[in-house]
Amino acid sequence: MTIYIGNLSFQATEDDLREVFAEYGTVSRVALPIDRESGKKRGFAFVEMETEDAEDAAIADLNGAQWLGRELKVNKAKPKDGGNEGGKGNLNRSA
Repeated sequence: MTIYIGNLSFQATEDDLREVFAEYGTVSRVALPIDRESGKKRGFAFVEMETEDAEDAAIADLNGAQWLGRELKVNKAKPKDGGNEGGKGNLNRSA
């Protein structure tokens, strides 16, 4: 299960996200994309949860919540346009 978190503070860290989402269930992975050219955070993240129930609870509670001075946009991650083999969503997965 993968959740997209948008409008994220540039101060947020992977550990911060893991701590917040762990309140809803087991967090499998946190991805906090960095811009290749600038080296700065891009203002969004992905969190993988172990169960769909945990994912749904986190989305219901955190979408629209104020965190680190920003109103979060939290929803299910959607696959990238243009095809992504295996339908794995927006995460770059290494084998």
